Amino acid sequence: MPRLAVPLTESQIRALEPRAARYCVADGNGLVIEVMTTGTKVWRFRYTLNGKRQPLATIGDYRMISLRVARAKAQKYVEMVAQGISPVATARRDRGAESNADVLREAAELYLATAMAGKSDEYRRTTRRALDKDVLPAIGGKPINAVTPDDIVAICERIKNRGSPKMALHTRNVVKRLYVYLIARQLANSNPAEVVPARSIATFDSRTRVLSGEEIGTMLHAIDASSIRRPLKLALHLLVLTMVRKSDLVESAWAEFDLDHAVWTIPAARLNADRDRVVYLSHQAVSMLRELHRAKASRNYVFPSVRGDDRSIAKSTLNQAVKALGLEVEHFVLHDFRRTAWTHLREVAQRDVALDSASALEAQNPHQEDDVAQQRRIVQAWADFVDGQIEAGRQAVISSV
Repeated sequence: MPRLAVPLTESQIRALEPRAARYCVADGNGLVIEVMTTGTKVWRFRYTLNGKRQPLATIGDYRMISLRVARAKAQKYVEMVAQGISPVATARRDRGAESNADVLREAAELYLATAMAGKSDEYRRTTRRALDKDVLPAIGGKPINAVTPDDIVAICERIKNRGSPKMALHTRNVVKRLYVYLIARQLANSNPAEVVPARSIATFDSRTRVLSGEEIGTMLHAIDASSIRRPLKLALHLLVLTMVRKSDLVESAWAEFDLDHAVWTIPAARLNADRDRVVYLSHQAVSMLRELHRAKASRNYVFPSVRGDDRSIAKSTLNQAVKALGLEVEHFVLHDFRRTAWTHLREVAQRDVALDSASALEAQNPHQEDDVAQQRRIVQAWADFVDGQIEAGRQAVISSV
C-alpha cells in the first residue's frame, strides 16, 4: 500500500529551497509542488489514467495560487480522472483564466481571494471597500513594483481632505498588508506603504484613546471566537475586568490570589511601591481564574511560559496575540483597556445611584470596610457592563449572517 503524503502548510512551502536539480514535494490527492533550480515553485497534478502514469499536469505558479486554491483544483482534476477524462486541457484553460498579477488591480484580487479567505465577513468587507473606493481607482493600473510611497501619500491626502483621517490611516494599513502578502509570494520587491509614517497621515493621542462600548464587545467577542490559546483569551478578558497594568497580570502568581474571598493582592515588591495593592474581583473574573487554576501548568504562575520552564509569559505575548487577530480597531493598544474602563465607570456610576462616581476612580486599596463594599460593587458593575457589550457584539454578528 503506498505511503500517504503528509499535507503541506504554507510555511513549509515557503521554506522549500532550490537544489542542483528540480524536485517535487507531495501534498496528497495527486497535488505536488515542484521546486525549480531557480527557486520558482509550480503546482503540478500527478495522476494515472487507463492504468498508465501520465505526465504531470501543470496547475500554476505558487506565487499566484494559494495552497487552498491548488487543493481545490487538484480535487476537480481527481474527479475528472475518475470519469476517465484527462485534466490537461482543463488545467490549461484554468491557467489561461488566471491573472498574471503583474498589475496591482489583479494582485489585489488575488489577495482578496486567497489571504482574505479565512477572515471574518466584516474584515473582508472593510478591506475590499478601502481598495475599491480609494486605492484601485488611483493606482490599480500600475505595475506592482511601480507603486511608490508618493502614490500612497497622495491617496491618503485625498481621504483626509474628505475629513476622514482615520480612514486614511486604515487605507494605508490595507495597502501595507497587501504588499506584505505580495512580498511573501515574491510578487513585489518592497512595500511602498511601510515607509509612510502613520503619524504623517493621522495624529492620534494614544493617551486619550477610549474604546466605545461597541468596540469592547466586538473585540472581546472576536477574541473569544478566535483560535488563540484559551489562557491568552482569558488573560485578555481579565485585563479588561481587573483594570490592572498588563505586566501586573501576566506576571501574577497563584500565591497572590484568594479566590474564595475574591481578592487579589499584588505585592509591593512586584509593583516597586511602598505597599501592596488590593484588587477586588468580580464573579466573572473569579470564574475565569478558577478555570485557569483547574488547568494550571505551573505551580507558581497564572500564565506560565509554554517553554516548560517555570516562568511567566513574556510581556509582549498578549500584544502579539491581539495583533495576530487582525482586529480593525484603529490606534488601539492594550494599555487603552485601563483608560477605557475608568471612563466607562464614570458613566456606570452616574446611572447607578448606589455607586459613588468619585470612588469609582480611586485605586482599589481602601482602608475602611465601607470602601471595600463600594469597591466590590464597582468592579461587579463594570464586569456586568462588559458582559452586556459582549452579548450585544455577539447578537450583531448573528444578525449579520
